[in-house]
Amino acid sequence: MKAKRKLFHSYTFRLALLYALIFSGSTLILFYFFYLFTASYMTQQMDNTIEAEIQGLAERYDSEGLEGLTRLIAERVNRQQATGNSIYLLTTYTLQPLVGNLDRWPRNASINNDWLEFQLEVNEDTNETHLARARIFRLPGRYGLLVGRDVHQLTQAKLRIIQALTWGLAMMVLLAFIGGLVLSRRTVRKIERINQTARSIMSGDLSRRVKLTNRNDDFDQLADNLNRMLDRIQALMEDIRRVSDNIAHDLRTPLTRLRQHLEEARRQANPEEESANRLESAIREADSLLTTFNALLRIARIEAGQITAGFASLDFRTLLQDVVEFYEPLAEEKNQRLVVDLGNTIEAMGDRDLLFQALANVIENAIKYTPADGHITITLAQVHHEAVITIADNGPGIPEDERENVFRRFYRLDRSRSTSGNGLGLSMVSAVVTMHNGEIRLMDNYPGLKTVMRFPLRHRVETVDTSLPEAA
Repeated sequence: MKAKRKLFHSYTFRLALLYALIFSGSTLILFYFFYLFTASYMTQQMDNTIEAEIQGLAERYDSEGLEGLTRLIAERVNRQQATGNSIYLLTTYTLQPLVGNLDRWPRNASINNDWLEFQLEVNEDTNETHLARARIFRLPGRYGLLVGRDVHQLTQAKLRIIQALTWGLAMMVLLAFIGGLVLSRRTVRKIERINQTARSIMSGDLSRRVKLTNRNDDFDQLADNLNRMLDRIQALMEDIRRVSDNIAHDLRTPLTRLRQHLEEARRQANPEEESANRLESAIREADSLLTTFNALLRIARIEAGQITAGFASLDFRTLLQDVVEFYEPLAEEKNQRLVVDLGNTIEAMGDRDLLFQALANVIENAIKYTPADGHITITLAQVHHEAVITIADNGPGIPEDERENVFRRFYRLDRSRSTSGNGLGLSMVSAVVTMHNGEIRLMDNYPGLKTVMRFPLRHRVETVDTSLPEAA
């Protein structure tokens, strides 16, 4: 069903449908003029035949008089007994019939330049009538001559032409629609192949590339250009990640040594002197820098997708209980109320330590920015084949235009500058969720912030090496 919706909403299908409509409209106009000229030609042929008959009858009247004309009309009427499509009537000036296959002058006939159209009764029992077309010719001696044709066959021929053109147009529209479907299906399939690759890359698998069909068509050229661009982007990102990883690792080593020297100097200093307080402050700053570098290294390794055996079966319900239990004392210090609804057991594959850290970061932020006497709601539910974790608070929240930015490294809101932190917490949360093929969204809680994390339950997730190297 989803594939059908995607097909019918595709640009290629709309383009094919538009082409079918334009083609059908053009064909309809062409068929209209074809019918118009064909019907006009058939009518003109019949009128020419009537004119020729009148001319022949008039010449007979000129050569042989009324008697010869009457004899000729009677002969033609006798010959028309089988077919009955010709109409003859010779009358006096008072419209009294003299000879012909009409017993009276037509009533309720429409006259247009000596041409008549009237209903001809062909069967008295069934009251069947046909449309007839005739020409009036006035003979010398005040005689009237009416010659015409039963146009029933002509009308039937026109009707068959209309039916044939209608069926032809319907078949053209149907074939155009089917052709549009086939063309759109093939195009959508090729575009979907590119979309699947793009989704995999957005999920963190930068090694994925668009498959080529070796047809060297427009889509192969597009895929080849995209693959080259992705190769370039991957190389640049790996260079940046490697540089940042090396910088963080190289700086972490001297910082660790510096902290050791400061720790040793503090032990040797007199606790009552001011220098001891300064050393203590320096140690705290060194700890903060080490925490930042450790977080950077951890995020880099998560995003690099390094495989290890860290994934195992876990229970989201037990995991959340442990995180909530760990942060309950912190919430009680601010007189905040934790409302927890964890529902039933939901099992999945994942890295428990990483998920614990990610959930801890979100809950810690909620406690930090929720005012005293506030409340924080933590819920766990299974929706279809996903585990949905919702953490909502009634704090100041995050403006809508800033919600994507907070997942960037070192990004902090202006009001958060005065609080402790390095702006890496939500970056790590986003990396962990992405590694588990999940999704995280920040929404308004009216008031406050609602963080919704979704984790698929039926998939195989690659594990990540998050262990940190020992400091040199």
